[in-house]
Amino acid sequence: MTRFLVLALLAVASTARLHRRDAPASFSQPQSAAVDYVDPFIGNGGDSPNGSGGMIPSTAPPFAMTRWVAQTRQNYVSVTPYNYTDTHIHGFQGTHQPAIWMGESAQVIVAPGAGEVQSVFEKRGMPFSHTDEIATASYYSVIMDAVEGGKIHAEQSATSRTGHLRFTFENTATPYVLIEATRASVMGSDDPTNVTYPLGSIHIDPSRREITGHNPERQDFIIGPNPAPSFAGYFCARFDTPFAGFGVAQNGSIRENAKDGEGALLAGFARFEEGTKRVDVRVGVSFISVEQARKNLEKEIPDGTALEETARKTRAAWAEKLDRVKVEGAGQEENEIFYTAIFHTLQYPYEQSEDGRYYSGYDDTVHEGESYTGYSIWDTFRAEWAWQILLAPERINGMVQSMLQDYLEGGWLPMWKNIVETNIMVGTHADSLVAEAVAKGFTGFDLETAYEAVHKDATVPPENDWTTSYFDREQHVGYEVRAGLSSVYATHGWVASDIHSEAASRTLDYAYDDYAVSVLAAALGKHADAAHFRARAFSAPFTIFNNATRFMEARNADGAWAGQDAGWTEGDMWAYTFNVVHDVPALIERRGGNRSFVEFLDEHFDGGHNDHTNEPSHHIPYFYSLAGAASKSQERIREIAKANYNNSVNGLSGNEDCGQMSAWYIFSALGFYPVDPVSAEYVIGTPFFDKVTIDLPNAPRPLVITSTGAPSKPYIKRVTVNGRPRDAPVLTHADIAAGGHVHFEMSAAPQAWSSSTLMGGSREAEAERYGHVEL
Repeated sequence: MTRFLVLALLAVASTARLHRRDAPASFSQPQSAAVDYVDPFIGNGGDSPNGSGGMIPSTAPPFAMTRWVAQTRQNYVSVTPYNYTDTHIHGFQGTHQPAIWMGESAQVIVAPGAGEVQSVFEKRGMPFSHTDEIATASYYSVIMDAVEGGKIHAEQSATSRTGHLRFTFENTATPYVLIEATRASVMGSDDPTNVTYPLGSIHIDPSRREITGHNPERQDFIIGPNPAPSFAGYFCARFDTPFAGFGVAQNGSIRENAKDGEGALLAGFARFEEGTKRVDVRVGVSFISVEQARKNLEKEIPDGTALEETARKTRAAWAEKLDRVKVEGAGQEENEIFYTAIFHTLQYPYEQSEDGRYYSGYDDTVHEGESYTGYSIWDTFRAEWAWQILLAPERINGMVQSMLQDYLEGGWLPMWKNIVETNIMVGTHADSLVAEAVAKGFTGFDLETAYEAVHKDATVPPENDWTTSYFDREQHVGYEVRAGLSSVYATHGWVASDIHSEAASRTLDYAYDDYAVSVLAAALGKHADAAHFRARAFSAPFTIFNNATRFMEARNADGAWAGQDAGWTEGDMWAYTFNVVHDVPALIERRGGNRSFVEFLDEHFDGGHNDHTNEPSHHIPYFYSLAGAASKSQERIREIAKANYNNSVNGLSGNEDCGQMSAWYIFSALGFYPVDPVSAEYVIGTPFFDKVTIDLPNAPRPLVITSTGAPSKPYIKRVTVNGRPRDAPVLTHADIAAGGHVHFEMSAAPQAWSSSTLMGGSREAEAERYGHVEL
């Protein structure tokens, strides 16, 4: 009792809100309790970029190309366009920044105003209060104090490629709306004064009530191997109100009645008749052309469409997904955390194709097909992909095909694709995504091309593999892929720390990727390859296991140990010693067997080494179950959930990373987690709620998870799957993918179920330790 109670009291964050989610009735259709629980502000706060969830209160449907958000600051790597601590709004931004540590690309900004046109960011900001702000999954509203007096009420919704905004002017000077094409673009994250000046264009057509243009900004152009020279975002803003005046703003200067402009720091504006009360503007966005942006606008939000209808369409898209999951036994806070987590997991990767075509920066060409970008694969291969396979299976074949197109056009599968490859993070975990998809029954893409691509990852080193470190965000290098493959992973089993950065993490990640390749090879009947890569996958991790310390440790090319602090990616020797998810029995044996391994896990957690803010720790609490100590998994999982998730703006302890933080919470709340996703198995943890029913797309029946009393009873006494007892702490994908019934019998005290390591020896002593043991 004491540990759970103290942790719960310590972990509860303030949930008091200044913002609101009570949208008007006309913006709350169709009715959906699940969508109503979504709070888009969760995860926007934090005391630093690494202490923030990095999420923004944006409006758009699932996997939307463009997300629309109020702009409170200039965004760049480590800064999002909205921050809850800010007090002024400078416009409304169609953003393509997929994560806080990635750069913006081809944004367009819509800034309402009244009186003298203010194009400079600092001068156009308007004060607002969170008490006058409403944010839902499909609708955003805020009342701002106009610069020259009066109020401007902004309302916003969006479809995938078109933003829809409505401005109401109350007691203001003459209204105007400014469309910003280009701004100073911050390079990197270290110095916000280190900027370039993208050169864009503006064209104003009063007869069509349109402002069009393009913006080539791509903040990540300084990293990665693909220059994408023709990349740009194109836009077409169409107003419902005739222009009373117009002009071009550039670098703070105004040219009245100008219809065209080119260059840096560029915007166009339209004025409206004095006394105009309301202006509606729709902004189509494209990566192909202005004409395609116009087509996107006309297809997704045709002329005459009310903002209420746009919001209804987007809310319906969210309801179609969120209403599939019904929770019983959760309080208001738990429901808000849970459904917002689902909301977060269905945003990335985002659609890059339009009308069956897409711009590829890999070969600087427009192709036919389906395409996605915003792949944070080092993060999302762990659980986010597995969740999307369950809840959004209609997307999976297209997402894999998109990765294969990246391979065909650029030569490699993506690692971290933000329009094009950025070389961020380590490992070729697209191998895992492809293998997991095939293992779970997805074959709607060219399987031979898929194997060709992952085989190349596993066998072809990058350029200058013996001389280039490929450190994080290293500039002027080619594709990083498996840096160190020839130096000396392929020959000795480890990546050399005196040649490459993050060498120990690379070694372990490459081993898992080899395992993924072996699984795909076996599925395709390539048995010799399967045996080769499986052997390497199972031997490589232990080439860096230091038997003297019993921790993983980086090694130099000559085999010398590089030191316990060398060679890690967003983790340390504690987290990464547990990073052999495909061969846990061998790891347990190396650590002296189950009991010793459980003691090692205790030392890890009790010593404060577990860092849930970063992904390498996400699977670790589930390792207790695999060592015969499931009741300890159940304790640790509940502790982590309490300490790292809540329903405030600070509700995520670490970066969301395109949905991985939330995917951990969702799976954990259901009672199981994909520790080794390619295996198509899930390790049982502890369900959080009395009952969850999931209407899985294409499944013949719902998946029903019952665990009566779970909110107050964290321990499992018995598990049945479709009425059959399950003694091992593992579910298979086949157990859940077609629906069925998973039943957990819960208890307030630790149980013997799958806890033989703890129950071994003196059962009486174990009972005394826990208080009692139910039989």
